[in-house]
Amino acid sequence: MSIQNKQELVNLWKNADCVCFDVDSTVCINEAIDDLAEFAGMGSEVHELTKKAMGGNVTFKQALAQRLNIIKPSKKLVEDFIRNDKCKLTPKLKDLVDALLAKKVSVYLVSGGFRLFINPIADKLNLPKDNIFANTLIFDQNGEYLSFDENEYTSESGGKARVIDYIKKKHGYNKVVMIGDGWTDYESCPPADGFIGFGGNVVRENVKSKSLWFVYDFQELIDALKN
Repeated sequence: MSIQNKQELVNLWKNADCVCFDVDSTVCINEAIDDLAEFAGMGSEVHELTKKAMGGNVTFKQALAQRLNIIKPSKKLVEDFIRNDKCKLTPKLKDLVDALLAKKVSVYLVSGGFRLFINPIADKLNLPKDNIFANTLIFDQNGEYLSFDENEYTSESGGKARVIDYIKKKHGYNKVVMIGDGWTDYESCPPADGFIGFGGNVVRENVKSKSLWFVYDFQELIDALKN
């Protein structure tokens, strides 16, 4: 039975056996691809494409390809970017993940971003790399940008829904909650059993208006687990 109101969603949240988090602007305060573009000196052009992608105005794969073709990130650029440790965790996020893990809830990072950037985040959160679903950059033998792996679930619109469908079938999860700020997160429910919108870093009005539960502070979700 689908969730009909906020109270049903709160009850699902308290009893979830799996929680999937978006990464950019949810787990982290920033959008990594925007920061990479800034790092490469191409920030404003890429930022506009990110807004269109997150607002559901173009397909995700189109926006991803366009942004990467502008940046053309070499392996060295990416390694330098990672070395600068640009990703800052959203306040209370680690506390929330710790609370979920203490309850034996499985936690996944499901992102349209890149594995190279998300691996260090998973380490900070004590999550295994197998619990990351994200995109993969492809470089040539000289380390220059070629493309991205279009076979990754999250390389296109609807990819996060396919991730959730996959892990539900593989692990037998019955109560999966997706948390995120963007349209690609919202559209993953179903197969996610519930969606919680997050606006602590950026508010997407089309997501907020459709969310049964929209939070601005992860403390609200931590408190709900306790009550």
